[in-house]
Amino acid sequence: MLHSNLLRLVARGGPKRMMATTTKLTSVEVNDKTGIATLTMNRPPVNSQNLQLLEDLQTSIGEIESNKSRGLILTSACSNVFSAGLDILEMYNTDVERLRTIWNALQNAWIALYGSSLPTAAAINGHAPAGGCLLATACEYRVMLPKRLIGLNETQLGIIAPKWLMSGYLNVLPQRVAERALTQGRLFTTEEALAEGLVDEIANTKEEALERCSAFIGSFAKVNPLARSLTKLQFRANNIKEFEKIREKDLDDFVALASSPETQNVMGTYLENLKKGKK
Repeated sequence: MLHSNLLRLVARGGPKRMMATTTKLTSVEVNDKTGIATLTMNRPPVNSQNLQLLEDLQTSIGEIESNKSRGLILTSACSNVFSAGLDILEMYNTDVERLRTIWNALQNAWIALYGSSLPTAAAINGHAPAGGCLLATACEYRVMLPKRLIGLNETQLGIIAPKWLMSGYLNVLPQRVAERALTQGRLFTTEEALAEGLVDEIANTKEEALERCSAFIGSFAKVNPLARSLTKLQFRANNIKEFEKIREKDLDDFVALASSPETQNVMGTYLENLKKGKK
């Protein structure tokens, strides 16, 4: 946990500017004082990851990289959800090509964030199941609000988390804990996530979470940026190489599983239950 004095040094005060962007479901705000970019997902009500949101995430990350920002904070404009994960409507009752397209977009968004040379942090201001957890664990540091849930619960929908997705878990969790959580489709409470090391800090408000993420990025202020980024990428190089090696097979495996009658039935039942819950 970072010292409170550092929090005050890099608090989010100071002028801000919006980066020019053509995306509609993400926005990027750069603090001119700290040089830190805040990337906000904005697809109400739950930031479910449809094709456009995933493509916008990849584009925005690329813009932040090229803008020479000092760091990247990922957060949500939705009040109670960070991201609910892949939009099931993108996967349910659709054709094979659409399944390939959406999974490829998820792969691209993940590798852009996981492989970023910048310091990255997630201000998790809401629930982060499935793909929301994937994005959070792709970041180097995570600050989460109380009374929220986070985890890879794909098995509950009949989907198997691919090896490259598991690598995010294994970066932060002991293998035994990660294996049990993945097979159970477990969602951790904020307090459980902190105890296991899935998140690094708990903040009471979104503003405090953003400040603590800024503090983490600010902790590298006296570190050579190139040396820092190369060191980070050395730690992640094996996972990135493994991902690139199996990428096409991973696409084929996902399409085969997601299009199977069994998985489609599970998704259909899940969507029906959601409809009943809204009545």
